[in-house]
Amino acid sequence: MTNKSIKLQRVESVLKELIPEALSTLNDKMLNGLCIVDVECTRGKYDATVYIDKMMFDDEEKIYIIRHLKKVNSIIKTYCMQSEGWFRCPNFNFKFDNKLEEQNEIDKLFAQVACELEKGKK
Repeated sequence: MTNKSIKLQRVESVLKELIPEALSTLNDKMLNGLCIVDVECTRGKYDATVYIDKMMFDDEEKIYIIRHLKKVNSIIKTYCMQSEGWFRCPNFNFKFDNKLEEQNEIDKLFAQVACELEKGKK
């Protein structure tokens, strides 16, 4: 576990719930069903990186999603501030999550090493 303050972890957790709610209020069907994987706040809660699940989107759809999320950023911030009664909300930077692919690649490497170790014992 990282050495994040409890306050920062709470803000991240709240944003992880509020951002999908804010997206569901929009009229864009592509943005309504986005799955938010994680939120990481940085710089004393001035910025937040929002990770989106990218499994069911092609490259054109990803470009469309990021472009439109930048356009509705202020709407999402306003929704979060009104829901929690905050005076300030982090600036959102939206990215697609690569952690699952990286984890699968690491698992493949470990399996390959284990296979080579088994061959070496025989």
